[in-house]
Amino acid sequence: RKSPVAVLCSALGTVLLILLVALCLPLTLPRVMGYDIYTVISGSMEPSIPTGSLVYIEGAQPEDIEAGDVIAFYGARDSAAVITHRVVENNTLMGQFVTKGDANEKADVNPVSYEEFIGKLALSIPYLGRLAQLFTSTSGKIGAGIVILAALLLHVIGGAVESFQNRKNKKHRDRE
Repeated sequence: RKSPVAVLCSALGTVLLILLVALCLPLTLPRVMGYDIYTVISGSMEPSIPTGSLVYIEGAQPEDIEAGDVIAFYGARDSAAVITHRVVENNTLMGQFVTKGDANEKADVNPVSYEEFIGKLALSIPYLGRLAQLFTSTSGKIGAGIVILAALLLHVIGGAVESFQNRKNKKHRDRE
């Protein structure tokens, strides 16, 4: 019969690992499936895409994008900033989009060239971007490492308690 302490430690360690994996799946699995993932940091697309949302962007041909589609694009040539706005017009002859944030009154001043286009919005999950930022920060990575170490430590403690219990039971049986 297993020691309740050993069972509890092992179960708690397993639960910690399962929770960590479950929290990381929305950030890792879509990347494997070819989606780019970004966190929305401005309110230009509210209320349809709130600040802090996680957006999943799928590859698409720029020519296939229609007015009303939400796209992701680089804010400027040679810029790492990614903007997610709605297409007002797709000018295939010029190779550029006219875009607008839903919360903005007017279309964006500069058209978006096809070269700056990343892809089309496939999915937006409100507030999950905050979790993504937490996990990708240095403190988040350290926290995840601590959770993994704690889970492993709980499994080691559970095994040690079980081993101690087995030795104790063996000595007791040997005396009888």
